[in-house]
Amino acid sequence: MDQKPGLMGIDELADRGGVSRRTVRYYIQEGLLPAPLGVGRGLHYDQAHLDRLLRVKALQEAGRSLEEIRGLVRSPARRTTAGAAAEGASAAAMAALPKPIPRSAWRRLELAPGVELHVSHDIALPAPGRLADIADWCRQHLVRTSKAED
Repeated sequence: MDQKPGLMGIDELADRGGVSRRTVRYYIQEGLLPAPLGVGRGLHYDQAHLDRLLRVKALQEAGRSLEEIRGLVRSPARRTTAGAAAEGASAAAMAALPKPIPRSAWRRLELAPGVELHVSHDIALPAPGRLADIADWCRQHLVRTSKAED
């Protein structure tokens, strides 16, 4: 599959947003996230989807209900007259919320007992054979000390 710049699949969106694929689909169904950019399998989500997903999560973590969040994040095209009338109140409510903590997706690899490698989502992992070599090196050279040696 050709990699389209700036686009991601549902698995990557869910992973980067810290939710399940099912949650992404539910949020789209509930109008909390915009619909995918395409149909079928493929890369149909962009940075705007991730930004909205992180915003919804931050609002949830701040104690907002899904109904409140829906009113705060609703896109202009979907706003009802009542929603538009509440826009001023929604903007004030958003301003009162704490700024969300930036999030990033990381992969965690356990190389040896007590030794982990954390790799950012945007860095390609080496081939499995190279990872096995790194893990072997760690097991040989990074040995846990016993309490008696401390």
